[in-house]
Amino acid sequence: MNSILSDRIINMEESATLAMAKKSRELKMQGIDIISLSLGEPDFKTPQHIQDAAKAAIDEGKYFSYSPVAGYQDLREAIAKKLREENGISEAKAENIVVSTGAKHSIANVFMCMLNDGDEVVIFSPYWVSYAEIIKLAGGVPVLIEGTLENNFKATAAQLEAALTDRTKAVIYSSPCNPTGSVFSKEELEAIAEVVKKKKDLFVIADEIYELINFTGKHSSIGSFPGMFERTITVNGFSKGYAMTGWRVGYICAPLFIAKACEKMQGQFTSGGTGIAQRAALAAITGDQLPSRKMEEAYLSRRDLVLGLLRGIPGIKTHVPEGAFYFFPDVSAFFGKSAEGYLVKDADDFCLYLLEKANVSLVTGAAFGAPNCVRISYAASEEELKEALTRMKNALAKFS
Repeated sequence: MNSILSDRIINMEESATLAMAKKSRELKMQGIDIISLSLGEPDFKTPQHIQDAAKAAIDEGKYFSYSPVAGYQDLREAIAKKLREENGISEAKAENIVVSTGAKHSIANVFMCMLNDGDEVVIFSPYWVSYAEIIKLAGGVPVLIEGTLENNFKATAAQLEAALTDRTKAVIYSSPCNPTGSVFSKEELEAIAEVVKKKKDLFVIADEIYELINFTGKHSSIGSFPGMFERTITVNGFSKGYAMTGWRVGYICAPLFIAKACEKMQGQFTSGGTGIAQRAALAAITGDQLPSRKMEEAYLSRRDLVLGLLRGIPGIKTHVPEGAFYFFPDVSAFFGKSAEGYLVKDADDFCLYLLEKANVSLVTGAAFGAPNCVRISYAASEEELKEALTRMKNALAKFS
């Protein structure tokens, strides 16, 4: 039946994170006690005042019809105000904002609107799994620049400059980063901005979805730097910092011509996002921020817990993540080794071994552009994390 399917869907890689989560769910349905550390999903419930806003919107009965394609005006104004006051993006206005069904949708809109066949996009690697596939779907060519464990997985402005060609259309990075948890400092982003400004018509897509889970004390937005507003598409949303993954609300702030293009694209594909979810998002961004800060504190505590446990497992090498809720350790010390008749050739095998022998679900780093690593999500309770890391340590101790 493959002859019926398009080349684009046949050639597209499945999301590794979603694939591992699906496998974990299937094993759980068989009664196996799986601890899943594979998905990038907060284990907290959406804060109560956000839930209440959604309930009130339902009772009000005004938000059951199609919403404006780019989002409700008051939500767009609130987002623009937040970007001006908290992120220093002084030029942000409601007209620059397009609200979509999650940050992933926002990124897809941007690349579908910007890329022609053969256009290149430089990706700071390790990178979130969907960047490359969305770029290829839009006809573009992903070009990876690699950050290594030794430099906290952060590629440099010099690497970016060396990767640019006359086909380069855009650059994309995330900070705090999925999958590494690394955070670009203001100075590092300023250096990247200077490279971008040297090249005509080069744009930056800054994925800031983990902005509210940042342990450095200061988040920097590249769109706030002199001369960068007209070169930057800032991507953000409500899934991570507000524990609203299932509500599906994300947004971009972009130069007006790009925002209008994304609104046009969205008008043909999905129209506007769910009205009730947008009312919840408005409450999130304008209401009490204390629940988000408490979640951030909990993630920091979990990071420190997992860091200590990982350092107690021989063969695991890790840096100290500065944000998000991931570790991205190098596990190449186990490659070529055997345990219980199981040979680990690569990170894929490493993850399968732990799933089968320790009942712990991780994600291979190959999906993120780093084949020596695995991603561990610590968006789980401290009890689950302790149990998972104990299982991992015991299973990995069997390697010879």
